[in-house]
Amino acid sequence: MAEINALAIVDVTAYIENNIGTFHQNRLQSIRKLKLGNILKRKNPYLFKAKNVLLAQDLVKILLDAYLSSQEEAIFGRFLEGLAIYINGAVFSGKKSGAEGVDLEFEKDGIWYIVAIKSGPNWGNSSQIRKMKDDFTRTKRILRTTDAPNNIVAVNGCAYGKETKPDKGEYYKYCGQAFWEFISGDPDLYTKLIKPLGHKAKEKNHEFAEEYAGVVNRFTAEFQKDFCADDGKIDWECLVRFNSSK
Repeated sequence: MAEINALAIVDVTAYIENNIGTFHQNRLQSIRKLKLGNILKRKNPYLFKAKNVLLAQDLVKILLDAYLSSQEEAIFGRFLEGLAIYINGAVFSGKKSGAEGVDLEFEKDGIWYIVAIKSGPNWGNSSQIRKMKDDFTRTKRILRTTDAPNNIVAVNGCAYGKETKPDKGEYYKYCGQAFWEFISGDPDLYTKLIKPLGHKAKEKNHEFAEEYAGVVNRFTAEFQKDFCADDGKIDWECLVRFNSSK
């Protein structure tokens, strides 16, 4: 049986402060590499026309904010995955899994857990959930040929949110407090994480805000040049052709 170690929040704080900079740096890189044409091709121009968006800058900001929201969710999700693996490793000697679709493996109370870590509870559609279950099944089959305990339990862990019915039959789904307690043994860990996550946030967000403003200004000028008529109005036919023509 794996040895259980006490979780030192000072060590968790140090890990977060040493690694949160990677999140902020990746966030900056995602906006610096962005091209206006790429986000224009990903969004529905008919929707914006139906919403009567009239200002070029408003349209640019809507497109940019939608893109950044999805990017930040993915980037921060990877950070939280690393944090969860670190914490579990400190307490239960867990390790990052090498199996496809599985992020964490560890032993607790004679049970070998395989865990797929997601940001929040509403992370996937039916086909994505089906793939996760297939990954769990395949990983269990492989582990049963090794020295892992016969009792293998699959878990979908979500960093935030709630799940009132965690038993899904083929796997368990733990969200928010339940997830962090599951991997650490500490029922209060989910609130203890908040303070260190703000390490240098004001400084980093100021840097990002300056970069963001520059991108909005640059994209607006580019949009006005390529997708606005001589009278300054948005040329929706031109925009639709760029987005959807063969």
